[in-house]
Amino acid sequence: MVLYNFISAQSLLMAAIALVFASSCTHPTQTQQIVDSNAISHADIAPIIDGDIDSVWNAVPWQVMDQQWIGTAYTAEDFNGRFKLLWNANNLFVLAEIVDDTLIDIHPNPLERYWDDDCLEIFLDPNGSGGNHQYNYNAFAYHIALDGNVADMGTDSLPLLLNSHLVMKKKTNGHTTNWEVALKLYDDKFDPKVVNTPITLQKGARIGFAIAYCDNDTSLTRECFVTSAPVEGPDKDQGWRDANVFTKYILK
Repeated sequence: MVLYNFISAQSLLMAAIALVFASSCTHPTQTQQIVDSNAISHADIAPIIDGDIDSVWNAVPWQVMDQQWIGTAYTAEDFNGRFKLLWNANNLFVLAEIVDDTLIDIHPNPLERYWDDDCLEIFLDPNGSGGNHQYNYNAFAYHIALDGNVADMGTDSLPLLLNSHLVMKKKTNGHTTNWEVALKLYDDKFDPKVVNTPITLQKGARIGFAIAYCDNDTSLTRECFVTSAPVEGPDKDQGWRDANVFTKYILK
């Protein structure tokens, strides 16, 4: 009887271990669940990039831009932002709706203090690897000006225009501006001095992404910088150099 009880207990223990092991193999971790919940839907029909909200966008949920990285407190009337995302093999599509009571561009040179004018900023890590991207092409920080110029930092620590990376159209009605963007994705071997081949996007790929708005009403410098990505700690303005703070998305 004692031997039988020992064998039974041992069998139950082995079964419990097997159950725990199977559970750990078939269920994602909490981190994986968080990542996988940030899914970008495939666009069977590509949106027309014209600043209007096509029916293609109707089924896509809005996401908020409510994380303040820089600046003083603001009201919803001064700034309010939200966005949607889609993808196909050739492009990442971004629709941003920005409420801003004053639009200004006081730096006519597109490579001079472009971050201090009203602009939309898209942070993009094409392979979701994270890491430093301050003066390299591990990731990109596209500053899209009101006039359509697109600036980022180059490997020589100087700003350069990357207008060919995207198509942007915007339309303003009152204080609300729709920014519609089609982005090509490039890997970390991108070289602005040669012809580069964009990445072909595929289902299951993971990217790092964040979107922000530089808001300036009356100053020589931006007054507020609001984004979609939460950053821990007091120094939140990390996106221009650290792709680890971008939100990870999966293409579904």
